Amino acid sequence: MANLSSFINPEGSSFDFEELEEAIVLQRVELQNDELKFPQPSSNQNQSQRKGANSTSQRQLDAKTLRRLAQNRVAAKKSRLRKKAYIQQLEFSRIKLSQLEQDLHTARSEGLFLGACGGVMGGNISSGAAIFNMKYARWLDDDLRMMSELRAAVEGHLSDGDLRAIVDGYMSHYDEIFELKSVGAKSDVFHLMTGMWMSPAERCFLWIGGFRPSKLIEMVIPQLETLTEQQAVGICNLQRCSQETEDALYQGLDQFHHSLIITVAGTAVMEGVNHMAVAARKLSNLEGFIRQADMLRQQTLHQLRRILTVRQTARCFMIIGEYYGRLRALSSLWVFPPRAREYEQEMVE
Repeated sequence: MANLSSFINPEGSSFDFEELEEAIVLQRVELQNDELKFPQPSSNQNQSQRKGANSTSQRQLDAKTLRRLAQNRVAAKKSRLRKKAYIQQLEFSRIKLSQLEQDLHTARSEGLFLGACGGVMGGNISSGAAIFNMKYARWLDDDLRMMSELRAAVEGHLSDGDLRAIVDGYMSHYDEIFELKSVGAKSDVFHLMTGMWMSPAERCFLWIGGFRPSKLIEMVIPQLETLTEQQAVGICNLQRCSQETEDALYQGLDQFHHSLIITVAGTAVMEGVNHMAVAARKLSNLEGFIRQADMLRQQTLHQLRRILTVRQTARCFMIIGEYYGRLRALSSLWVFPPRAREYEQEMVE
C-alpha cells in the first residue's frame, strides 16, 4: 500500500498535488486487488457474480481515471509553458519600453542643445524632431555595425554571392533613412531642411536636407577601381542627369523663396486673407522639395548599384561611410579641440 505521507514535505516547502492524486488512485486499485485475492465468503452465487461484474467495471473506471490524470498532467504542463512564455514576453516588453523612455529622454536632452545652437527661441525642438533624432541615432548605430560587416566581407574575400547579400542589405539600410526622413519632414520640415540632425561639418555641405548626388559621384568615382568603358559612360550620364535635376530643383526652391519673401513682406491683408496664413500654407511646399531631393538621392544610389559590380558597389559604400564618419569626427574636434581638452585636463589635475 502506498504511503501518502511520503508526498508531503515535512518542512512544508512544497506539495505535489498531481503525484498525491495519482497515489490515491493507485492505493484504491491496490485495495481492490487485495479484495480480489481474498474474496469474502458468500452464500449467494448471484451476489458473487454481481460483485465480479462490479469489480470489472471498477477496473475499467480506474483505467479511465488514470488516462484522464495523464491528460490533465499534459494540459497542465502546456499551461505552465504558456504562462512562462507570457511572463517572458511581458518582461521583454517592459525592458523595451524602458529603453524607449531612456532614448526619448536622451533625444530631448540633445534637442535642447541643438535648439540652443540653432538659435531657437526657448532652446527646445518639437516632439517630432526629437523622435526623428532618436531614430536617426539608431540608424547611425546600425550603419556603424553594417559598415564593419561590409569591410570584413571585402577584406575577407567573400564570394560574390555572399557579398551581394551584404551589399543588398546595405542598400536597404539606405532606403530606411529616406523613409525615416519622409516621415520626419511631415512632423517638422524645418528640422530636416536646416540639417539640425546632422553634425556641424555635415551641415556645411547640406543641399535641400541631405547630400548633393552629383557631388557624391564626383567624390566616390575617382577612388574606385578601374572602370570599363561602358561603366564610365553610364556614370557620366548619371552624373549629368543628376546635375540637371539638381539645377531644376534648386531653381524651383529659389522661386519658392522669392514668393515667400513677397508674401511675408506684403501688406497686412491681401485680398481679404491674412498674409501670414498664406505664408504658412506656402511653407508646406518645403516638404515636397525634400521629398523630391531625397528621391533623387535614392535613385542615384540605386543607379550606381546597377552600373558597378558587386565589389565596386561594396567599395563605394565603404567610401561614403568613411567620408561621413570623418566629417562627424571633424565636428567633434571642432567642438572639443585637442588644446581645449588638454587645458581642461590640466585644470582637473
